Amino acid sequence: MTTEPITVALFDFLRDLRDNNDREWFAANKGRYVADVRDPMLGFIADFAAPLAEISPHFVADPRANGGSLFRIYRDTRFSRDKTPYKTNVGAHFRHAAGKDAHAPGFYLHLEPGMCFAACGIWRPDNPTVTKIREAIHEGQDEWTRITKARAFTETFEFEGESLKRPPRGYDAGHPLVEDLKRKDFAVVTSFAEEKALRGDLLEWFAGISRQGAPFVEFLSNAVGVDF
Repeated sequence: MTTEPITVALFDFLRDLRDNNDREWFAANKGRYVADVRDPMLGFIADFAAPLAEISPHFVADPRANGGSLFRIYRDTRFSRDKTPYKTNVGAHFRHAAGKDAHAPGFYLHLEPGMCFAACGIWRPDNPTVTKIREAIHEGQDEWTRITKARAFTETFEFEGESLKRPPRGYDAGHPLVEDLKRKDFAVVTSFAEEKALRGDLLEWFAGISRQGAPFVEFLSNAVGVDF
Protein backbone atom coordinates (compact mmCIF):
# COMPACT_ATOMS: atom_id res chain seq x y z
CA MET A 1 0.00 0.00 0.00
CA THR A 2 1.14 3.55 -0.68
CA THR A 3 -0.14 5.02 2.60
CA GLU A 4 -0.73 4.11 6.22
CA PRO A 5 -3.17 1.21 6.59
CA ILE A 6 -6.49 1.36 8.40
CA THR A 7 -5.80 1.21 12.17
CA VAL A 8 -7.79 0.92 15.37
CA ALA A 9 -7.57 4.71 15.63
CA LEU A 10 -10.22 4.95 12.90
CA PHE A 11 -12.71 2.95 14.95
CA ASP A 12 -11.74 4.74 18.15
CA PHE A 13 -12.52 8.09 16.54
CA LEU A 14 -15.89 6.88 15.25
CA ARG A 15 -16.81 5.52 18.69
CA ASP A 16 -15.86 8.80 20.31
CA LEU A 17 -17.83 10.69 17.68
CA ARG A 18 -20.87 8.53 18.39
CA ASP A 19 -20.66 9.64 22.04
CA ASN A 20 -19.92 13.29 21.24
CA ASN A 21 -21.84 14.02 18.05
CA ASP A 22 -21.78 17.80 18.07
CA ARG A 23 -19.96 20.51 16.15
CA GLU A 24 -17.90 21.77 19.09
CA TRP A 25 -16.40 18.33 19.79
CA PHE A 26 -15.76 17.66 16.11
CA ALA A 27 -14.01 21.00 15.65
CA ALA A 28 -11.72 20.22 18.57
CA ASN A 29 -10.98 16.75 17.19
CA LYS A 30 -10.91 17.45 13.46
CA GLY A 31 -7.19 16.73 13.37
CA ARG A 32 -7.93 13.18 14.57
CA TYR A 33 -10.56 12.79 11.86
CA VAL A 34 -8.15 13.89 9.14
CA ALA A 35 -5.21 11.81 10.35
CA ASP A 36 -7.00 8.67 11.54
CA VAL A 37 -10.04 8.45 9.27
CA ARG A 38 -10.00 10.63 6.19
CA ASP A 39 -6.40 10.27 5.05
CA PRO A 40 -6.16 6.47 5.52
CA MET A 41 -9.43 6.07 3.61
CA LEU A 42 -8.20 8.34 0.82
CA GLY A 43 -5.07 6.21 0.67
CA PHE A 44 -7.17 3.06 0.45
CA ILE A 45 -9.20 4.60 -2.39
CA ALA A 46 -6.04 5.54 -4.29
CA ASP A 47 -4.63 2.03 -3.81
CA PHE A 48 -7.86 0.40 -4.99
CA ALA A 49 -7.69 2.18 -8.37
CA ALA A 50 -5.42 -0.47 -9.91
CA PRO A 51 -7.38 -3.59 -8.87
CA LEU A 52 -10.63 -1.81 -9.75
CA ALA A 53 -9.35 -1.09 -13.27
CA GLU A 54 -8.63 -4.79 -13.67
CA ILE A 55 -12.26 -5.57 -12.78
CA SER A 56 -13.62 -2.92 -15.14
CA PRO A 57 -12.20 0.29 -16.64
CA HIS A 58 -15.56 2.02 -16.25
CA PHE A 59 -15.61 2.43 -12.46
CA VAL A 60 -13.98 5.25 -10.55
CA ALA A 61 -11.63 5.26 -7.54
CA ASP A 62 -11.31 9.00 -6.88
CA PRO A 63 -9.11 9.88 -3.86
CA ARG A 64 -10.05 13.55 -3.67
CA ALA A 65 -11.01 14.73 -0.17
CA ASN A 66 -14.15 16.37 -1.54
CA GLY A 67 -16.30 15.18 -4.43
CA GLY A 68 -14.52 11.85 -4.84
CA SER A 69 -15.22 8.28 -3.77
CA LEU A 70 -15.20 9.06 -0.05
CA PHE A 71 -18.60 9.91 1.38
CA ARG A 72 -18.76 13.11 3.42
CA ILE A 73 -18.74 12.78 7.20
CA TYR A 74 -21.45 15.45 7.39
CA ARG A 75 -25.05 14.23 7.57
CA ASP A 76 -27.86 15.75 5.51
CA THR A 77 -30.33 16.59 8.28
CA ARG A 78 -32.81 18.62 6.24
CA PHE A 79 -35.49 15.95 6.14
CA SER A 80 -34.48 13.89 9.18
CA ARG A 81 -35.72 13.99 12.75
CA ASP A 82 -32.19 13.03 13.79
CA LYS A 83 -30.30 16.32 13.76
CA THR A 84 -26.91 14.97 14.83
CA PRO A 85 -24.50 16.61 12.37
CA TYR A 86 -22.02 13.78 11.67
CA LYS A 87 -22.09 10.22 10.40
CA THR A 88 -20.57 7.68 12.77
CA ASN A 89 -19.31 5.57 9.89
CA VAL A 90 -17.03 6.07 6.91
CA GLY A 91 -17.87 4.84 3.44
CA ALA A 92 -16.23 4.72 0.04
CA HIS A 93 -18.37 4.31 -3.08
CA PHE A 94 -16.67 3.29 -6.31
CA ARG A 95 -19.37 4.25 -8.77
CA HIS A 96 -19.70 3.83 -12.49
CA ALA A 97 -18.15 6.67 -14.47
CA ALA A 98 -21.54 7.34 -16.05
CA GLY A 99 -23.23 7.86 -12.70
CA LYS A 100 -23.67 11.37 -11.35
CA ASP A 101 -24.63 10.31 -7.82
CA ALA A 102 -24.76 7.26 -5.58
CA HIS A 103 -27.69 5.75 -7.50
CA ALA A 104 -25.62 3.98 -10.13
CA PRO A 105 -23.90 0.58 -10.30
CA GLY A 106 -20.92 0.44 -8.03
CA PHE A 107 -18.84 -1.16 -5.30
CA TYR A 108 -18.94 0.05 -1.70
CA LEU A 109 -16.90 -0.29 1.50
CA HIS A 110 -18.45 0.61 4.87
CA LEU A 111 -16.47 0.87 8.12
CA GLU A 112 -18.35 1.43 11.37
CA PRO A 113 -17.82 0.14 14.90
CA GLY A 114 -19.75 -3.10 15.10
CA MET A 115 -21.01 -2.94 11.51
CA CYS A 116 -18.51 -3.30 8.69
CA PHE A 117 -19.49 -4.55 5.26
CA ALA A 118 -18.63 -4.61 1.59
CA ALA A 119 -21.37 -4.24 -1.01
CA CYS A 120 -22.04 -3.95 -4.70
CA GLY A 121 -25.01 -3.10 -6.90
CA ILE A 122 -27.44 -0.19 -7.04
CA TRP A 123 -29.04 1.36 -3.95
CA ARG A 124 -32.42 3.12 -4.26
CA PRO A 125 -32.48 3.56 -8.05
CA ASP A 126 -35.11 5.87 -9.48
CA ASN A 127 -38.25 4.51 -11.14
CA PRO A 128 -36.95 4.47 -14.74
CA THR A 129 -33.83 2.62 -13.60
CA VAL A 130 -35.82 0.11 -11.54
CA THR A 131 -38.02 -0.54 -14.58
CA LYS A 132 -34.97 -1.28 -16.74
CA ILE A 133 -33.54 -3.68 -14.16
CA ARG A 134 -36.83 -5.55 -13.80
CA GLU A 135 -37.15 -5.85 -17.55
CA ALA A 136 -33.59 -7.20 -17.74
CA ILE A 137 -34.31 -9.78 -15.03
CA HIS A 138 -37.49 -10.87 -16.81
CA GLU A 139 -35.82 -11.12 -20.21
CA GLY A 140 -32.59 -12.64 -18.89
CA GLN A 141 -33.96 -15.02 -16.30
CA ASP A 142 -31.38 -17.72 -16.95
CA GLU A 143 -28.44 -15.34 -16.68
CA TRP A 144 -29.80 -13.63 -13.55
CA THR A 145 -30.39 -16.99 -11.90
CA ARG A 146 -26.95 -18.28 -12.89
CA ILE A 147 -25.32 -15.23 -11.29
CA THR A 148 -27.39 -14.82 -8.15
CA LYS A 149 -27.88 -18.50 -7.33
CA ALA A 150 -24.27 -19.56 -7.84
CA ARG A 151 -22.94 -21.22 -4.71
CA ALA A 152 -19.96 -18.88 -4.36
CA PHE A 153 -22.29 -15.88 -4.67
CA THR A 154 -24.88 -17.04 -2.12
CA GLU A 155 -22.20 -18.11 0.36
CA THR A 156 -20.64 -14.63 0.19
CA PHE A 157 -23.49 -12.17 -0.36
CA GLU A 158 -27.01 -11.52 0.76
CA PHE A 159 -29.48 -9.06 -0.71
CA GLU A 160 -30.12 -5.89 1.26
CA GLY A 161 -32.87 -3.31 0.98
CA GLU A 162 -36.61 -2.93 0.59
CA SER A 163 -39.17 -4.73 -1.56
CA LEU A 164 -42.68 -4.11 -2.77
CA LYS A 165 -45.45 -5.96 -0.95
CA ARG A 166 -47.01 -6.97 -4.27
CA PRO A 167 -45.54 -7.74 -7.70
CA PRO A 168 -44.79 -4.64 -9.77
CA ARG A 169 -47.29 -3.65 -12.43
CA GLY A 170 -47.12 -5.94 -15.44
CA TYR A 171 -45.72 -8.97 -13.60
CA ASP A 172 -47.70 -11.93 -12.32
CA ALA A 173 -47.43 -13.22 -8.75
CA GLY A 174 -46.53 -16.60 -10.23
CA HIS A 175 -43.43 -15.31 -12.01
CA PRO A 176 -40.47 -17.58 -11.08
CA LEU A 177 -38.39 -14.55 -10.07
CA VAL A 178 -41.19 -12.52 -8.51
CA GLU A 179 -39.26 -11.88 -5.28
CA ASP A 180 -36.40 -10.34 -7.25
CA LEU A 181 -38.80 -8.32 -9.39
CA LYS A 182 -40.35 -6.89 -6.22
CA ARG A 183 -37.04 -5.45 -5.05
CA LYS A 184 -36.60 -1.69 -4.73
CA ASP A 185 -32.86 -2.06 -4.12
CA PHE A 186 -30.52 -4.25 -6.12
CA ALA A 187 -27.58 -4.43 -3.76
CA VAL A 188 -25.81 -7.31 -2.07
CA VAL A 189 -23.61 -7.16 1.02
CA THR A 190 -21.12 -9.23 2.96
CA SER A 191 -20.37 -8.31 6.56
CA PHE A 192 -17.04 -8.59 8.33
CA ALA A 193 -15.53 -7.89 11.74
CA GLU A 194 -13.49 -4.81 12.57
CA GLU A 195 -10.46 -7.06 13.03
CA LYS A 196 -10.45 -7.86 9.32
CA ALA A 197 -10.03 -4.17 8.52
CA LEU A 198 -6.98 -4.04 10.78
CA ARG A 199 -5.09 -7.09 9.50
CA GLY A 200 -3.29 -5.23 6.74
CA ASP A 201 -4.85 -7.13 3.85
CA LEU A 202 -8.14 -5.21 3.61
CA LEU A 203 -7.27 -3.98 0.12
CA GLU A 204 -6.64 -7.48 -1.23
CA TRP A 205 -9.73 -8.85 0.50
CA PHE A 206 -12.00 -6.07 -0.79
CA ALA A 207 -10.61 -6.50 -4.31
CA GLY A 208 -11.44 -10.20 -4.12
CA ILE A 209 -14.97 -9.51 -2.91
CA SER A 210 -15.44 -6.98 -5.70
CA ARG A 211 -14.29 -9.53 -8.27
CA GLN A 212 -16.83 -11.99 -6.89
CA GLY A 213 -19.58 -9.42 -7.25
CA ALA A 214 -18.48 -8.26 -10.71
CA PRO A 215 -20.87 -10.49 -12.71
CA PHE A 216 -23.77 -9.11 -10.67
CA VAL A 217 -22.62 -5.53 -11.28
CA GLU A 218 -22.09 -6.31 -14.96
CA PHE A 219 -25.67 -7.56 -15.25
CA LEU A 220 -26.97 -4.34 -13.67
CA SER A 221 -24.70 -2.20 -15.84
CA ASN A 222 -26.05 -3.88 -18.97
CA ALA A 223 -29.58 -3.49 -17.66
CA VAL A 224 -29.30 0.28 -17.28
CA GLY A 225 -27.35 0.70 -20.54
CA VAL A 226 -23.81 1.51 -19.40
CA ASP A 227 -20.57 -0.22 -20.36
CA PHE A 228 -18.84 -2.69 -18.09
